[in-house]
Amino acid sequence: MNRAVPNLRHLRAFSSVAEFKSISKASKEIYLSQPAITQAIAKLEKQLDVQLFDRQTDGMYLTEAGSLFVDRVNRMLRYFKTGADEAAAQGGKRKTKGFQNLEHLITGVQVRALIALSEAGNFSLAARMVGISQPSLHRAARDLEHMAGVPLFEKSRRGVELSKAAECLAFHSRLAAAELEQGYDELEEWKGQDSGAIVVGTMPLARTFMLPTAINALTRDKPEIKMNVVDGPYDDLLNGLRHGSIDLLIGALRDPIPVDDIVQEAVFDDPLAIVGRNGHPLSLTINASVEELAQFAWVVPRQGTPTRRFFEKMFEGSGCYPKSVIESSSLILIRSLLSASDRLTIISLHQIRHEKQMGVLAPLPLEMSQTKRSIGLTMRKDWRPTATQARFIQLLRDAGRVIHSS
Repeated sequence: MNRAVPNLRHLRAFSSVAEFKSISKASKEIYLSQPAITQAIAKLEKQLDVQLFDRQTDGMYLTEAGSLFVDRVNRMLRYFKTGADEAAAQGGKRKTKGFQNLEHLITGVQVRALIALSEAGNFSLAARMVGISQPSLHRAARDLEHMAGVPLFEKSRRGVELSKAAECLAFHSRLAAAELEQGYDELEEWKGQDSGAIVVGTMPLARTFMLPTAINALTRDKPEIKMNVVDGPYDDLLNGLRHGSIDLLIGALRDPIPVDDIVQEAVFDDPLAIVGRNGHPLSLTINASVEELAQFAWVVPRQGTPTRRFFEKMFEGSGCYPKSVIESSSLILIRSLLSASDRLTIISLHQIRHEKQMGVLAPLPLEMSQTKRSIGLTMRKDWRPTATQARFIQLLRDAGRVIHSS
């Protein structure tokens, strides 16, 4: 199946026929001739390799595959409508009507050009990303700008920058494209060819047990599924989630929630621990004082993370602070640094479960119950997972329950 953004006019025709159960009624609604709509649906069915409608004497009725796909198409079209409306609001006063029917006029090539330009900031790089010539991409971008009736692209020293109106449109266009991709995956699953993908943004704790346990369980049943695990700073992962390039995040939840277009689901509460090498000088000191802890070097996560906030709070107002503090969230580096020195770190015991079992690292005998934080899933508020993605989410919950009970 061709996974590129298809002819959007074909998708609009499909959606309209599904709504009215009639080609003639759809023709009046979207101002396309009946032969054009018939041809559009036939091309779409050929591209998808499924029958979308049962043609009956009293109308056009969605097949099972058609019912599955139309929901994704309608969600995609709503994203384009929202993007056009928000871009219009950002555009302010304009000389031409523009945007009045932009969501009905925008083409697949224009969508790809807009998204590529938002990512590359350069016509030449964007053209290579889309796989068309630079003049063709430039023409698509300018045609879109003409239809919009407001400036979308501004020259900059590095190439081109998007206006606020274009950023709104690009943001929702990415989500629209992601929705269509979900639709493709669902059709493949319906045909028994589950070759879809799940993109997971992961923070340190989930990588040790929760995520690998869920991945192993899912791929035993669905070996063809593509898993893409992305790690990085929370802000980068959140940006990918909100723009549709990441399906869900796993790790420490934020309080308060950073933006209103995501939802968080707590899976279990996780207390932190002060950890050092096995046989650390403080390993026999019950509830070591802040002054004693400050005498040692530390490895801690970057600023802004929940764990780093607990670390800073520990020394707050004490008048003392460790002289040597290395920032890192890499468990490999933390393990190497701690095992070969008297450095300390503040970390979840679940993150070092293997190191603890091997006798490499051990928690200090400190009361840390006040450091509990919620670990769980972060998703887009309006995201609807495919059946396979929903199964993966349930497996993550199951793995979280194992951690909670251990």
